Amino acid sequence: MQSEREVNRAIERYSDMVRRICLIHLQNSADTEDIFQTVFLKYVLRSMPFENEEHEKAWLIRVTVNACKDLRRSFFRSRTVSLDSLLEMPAPNRQDHREVLEAVLSLPGKYKDAVYLHYYEGYTAEEIGKILGKKTNTVYTMLTRARALLKEKLGGEEYG
Repeated sequence: MQSEREVNRAIERYSDMVRRICLIHLQNSADTEDIFQTVFLKYVLRSMPFENEEHEKAWLIRVTVNACKDLRRSFFRSRTVSLDSLLEMPAPNRQDHREVLEAVLSLPGKYKDAVYLHYYEGYTAEEIGKILGKKTNTVYTMLTRARALLKEKLGGEEYG
């Protein structure tokens, strides 16, 4: 773990570079700030010393680029629709999305959590099991039951 003095020095020296890399990759200031925090948190938690300043700089660049790539290809980001595009959508499609969201939100808590973690955050059943303290097969059962409830609430096959 890095000392507070080392962290402050690194932030002073490399914060502009990290932000520029993030802005180039993400073109979004909110995501840039998230990745900035992630990068420097990883820096704080790093236990191995750096060989020299060039090694430190190269490590920060690599971690920043990888964090940006991870965010860009994350399940959540690839499955979201901007509010503007949703509002531009024809009314019937907008209504369909609202119905699905309302149906998901009306699920019992244990199902809602599993559905959210699986479909919106992209976690596997095994990962959800660890998060929720459940067995993997229990998570599969919860997802199956949630899908059945959603199918019932949404009126059958048309929603898939």
